[in-house]
Amino acid sequence: MTKAELVQKIAAKAGLNSKTQAESALDATIAVITEALGAGDSVTFTGFGSFKVAERAARKGRNPRTGEEMDIPASKVVKFTPGKALKEAVK
Repeated sequence: MTKAELVQKIAAKAGLNSKTQAESALDATIAVITEALGAGDSVTFTGFGSFKVAERAARKGRNPRTGEEMDIPASKVVKFTPGKALKEAVK
């Protein structure tokens, strides 16, 4: 599903008069989630799932082209854990 398709479905489900309103709501939601994760907070939607920031430790890796060993620096990554209702819906 693309963003345009998602906006269209949100507008239909929420009974909004225009896709512009749905797109604004989606953009605002994404912005708030991004800000929260950027600050290191977690975001939880009951029944849907939760997003959280996890630390990934530094490690050794190999350059696939040359086979040369290289250091991969530590980083932060976003992890998503699906909620029970989402798991059930997918089964």
